[in-house]
Amino acid sequence: MWGRADRAVKLLGRNIPSVLRMTEGVDPKISRRLCVKPQQDLQTKSRSASGVPGYRPTPWERKFLLWAGHYKKPEDIPDTVSLEAVRAAQSTLRVRFSYVMIALTIVGCITMVISGKQAAKRQETLININLEKKAKLREEGASAKP
Repeated sequence: MWGRADRAVKLLGRNIPSVLRMTEGVDPKISRRLCVKPQQDLQTKSRSASGVPGYRPTPWERKFLLWAGHYKKPEDIPDTVSLEAVRAAQSTLRVRFSYVMIALTIVGCITMVISGKQAAKRQETLININLEKKAKLREEGASAKP
């Protein structure tokens, strides 16, 4: 069974993407080409132009660091901070923003329930409003035809 599959792969080898193509003599269960990360890329990203390890935050990222509570004043933020600190601040603000949105959604729902109950007490249902609009349109249509 596997012999036919191997022949088909060899025949169609040109049409198979390079990611899926098997290298000869390598067991597919052991091959970890996709999981290997080059170490050079990780080192160059974490160093600034001066060679000092760190990341130079943008003005927005500086505000994120302040709002997330990592630093008390803008003067306290150093020129280079770790990329992990910036990402942690962004994550903290993302979570806080989602909490605010959840709270606003709940407040909006409660407001709509209260206003709906008040409208029901005044007999202002959608059916009544639509019937009034249709009656008004009929009156206008009848007065426009003569």
